[in-house]
Amino acid sequence: MDFWSFFWLLVWSFFFVAYLIMLFHIFGDLFGDKELGGFAKVLWVVAFFVFPLLAALVYLIVRGHGMADREMARAERRMAAQSEYIRSVAATSVPASPTETLTQARSLLENGAISPEEYSAIKARALA
Repeated sequence: MDFWSFFWLLVWSFFFVAYLIMLFHIFGDLFGDKELGGFAKVLWVVAFFVFPLLAALVYLIVRGHGMADREMARAERRMAAQSEYIRSVAATSVPASPTETLTQARSLLENGAISPEEYSAIKARALA
């Protein structure tokens, strides 16, 4: 295989992979859109099988702006859920003061969850 054959193989491979990535994004948007009806989704899928490149370009032209808006809304929902989860975990796992730390450690000692040596280590750390 000479240089130019290899070069064009790389170029066409790049375009093919880029097209596949674009199709994954389009299908994810198409089936993730709650406002689009089932019949319209079927028509888009048929169009992708009959005229793959043309249908992808038309989809990006017709629904591209909405695609970006829907992705931003999904990202904002994910960030809000993540922030809420972090707040809920952080609020319950770290005692605010040495008194709370000692109270929790004492209750663990009385329940038998920790040994007296562990209680002494926690007490020393809290009072330090």
